[in-house]
Amino acid sequence: MLDSIVKEVCSIVRSRRDTSIRAVEEVIRSVAPLLGPTEKDVLIRRVEAELHGFGALQEFLDDPQVREVMVNHATELWVDKNSGPEFVGTIDPEKVDAFLERVLAPLVRRLDLVNPVVDARLADGSRLCAVIPPVAARGTCLAVRKFAITPIPLGAFLDRSGVQLLQEIVHRRCNVLVSGPTSSGKTTLLNAITELVPDGERIVTIEDTSELQPRTSHVVGLESRPGNNEGLTEITASHLLRAALRLRPDRLVIGEIRGDEAVELVQAMNTGHDGTLATCHANSAEDALRRMEALIMRATNWSAEVVREHIRNSIDVVIHVARSVTGVRAVAHIAEVDRETRGSLRTRMIWCDSQQLMPLRNWR
Repeated sequence: MLDSIVKEVCSIVRSRRDTSIRAVEEVIRSVAPLLGPTEKDVLIRRVEAELHGFGALQEFLDDPQVREVMVNHATELWVDKNSGPEFVGTIDPEKVDAFLERVLAPLVRRLDLVNPVVDARLADGSRLCAVIPPVAARGTCLAVRKFAITPIPLGAFLDRSGVQLLQEIVHRRCNVLVSGPTSSGKTTLLNAITELVPDGERIVTIEDTSELQPRTSHVVGLESRPGNNEGLTEITASHLLRAALRLRPDRLVIGEIRGDEAVELVQAMNTGHDGTLATCHANSAEDALRRMEALIMRATNWSAEVVREHIRNSIDVVIHVARSVTGVRAVAHIAEVDRETRGSLRTRMIWCDSQQLMPLRNWR
C-alpha cells in the first residue's frame, strides 16, 4: 500500500513542478490524511528519496554498515557489509531504471545502446558502475561503492610495526605500488598512506573516478574523461600524467594503473619524481610487477630486458593487500623490488603477518 501512495504523491508533486518538502507534506495530507506520525515520516523519507535521492536504494546507501550496493539482472538486490555480498530481496526493474536516469542526468552521462556501460562519480562521492542489455545479457546490473566520509586509518590495515615501516617508506620518498585483487581495499589504503605525506607537499592525484581524499593542505585532483559520439574528446590517465608533470608535483598519486599510463608512470619515477604512489590489480607483490611489465610491453616496442630494467629502477616497494573470507581487508605483505637479480622481476619480503622480517634498504 505504501508503494502506491509514494508513487501517487511523487506523480502529483512532479506535475505541480514544486518538489520542496513543504509541497510534499501538503500533497501527503491530501492523499493520505489518516496516516499516523510514524507512517507519515516514513512516507516523507520515501518520497524524498524518489524525488531527490536514490529511490529504492536509499535505505541501504544510508546504512553506515553497508559498503556497497549491487543489483543483478535488474531485480536482485545485494549489499556488502564488509563480510561479502548478501542477498536482501528483489527490486522492481522500473525503479532501477528510474534510479539510473535520476543520478546520471545531472552528470551529463548517457546509458543507452550506444553507451551501454557507465562508470561515474555521484554527487556524494560514491562510485557507480552500471551495465545495461544487451551487454548485460540477463538484465541491467549495477554497483554503487559508497564514499567513505571518514578516512580509514592505517592501523585498520596492519599493526604498529607495519605502520612504522610505512612511515619510513613515505619519509624516504620511496616509489610505492599498492597491489591487490578487486575490492581488497587498495584505494582505501592508498588514501590512508597519503596521511603520512608531510603537510605542505604538493600532491597531484590522477584517477578514472575520484575517490582519493588526501587530508593535506596542497592537493590537486585530476580525473580522466571518456569520449563520446558527440565529439567529446577522451582524456586518459596517460594524458593526465603528462599534464601532472607540468603542475610541479611533490608527489604523484595514481588511483589505478591499468593501461598505457604504466609507461608514463615508470618514466616519471625514473626522472626524479620520487615518492610516487599508485595501485594496480594483482594477486601478489611479484604479480604486480609482472602486470606492470605486461602493460608496458603492450604499449611499447621495448624489449623485456629494457622493460624490467625500467621497473627495477623506478618502483621501490610493493604493498600487497588482501580480503579475507570474512571480509576483513588488511595488508598481507610488504616487499622491496630486488635490483640485484637479473632476468625475471623479483621481490624481497620485508614485512608479513604482523612482523618486520628485514630492514628497508636505503632507497632514494
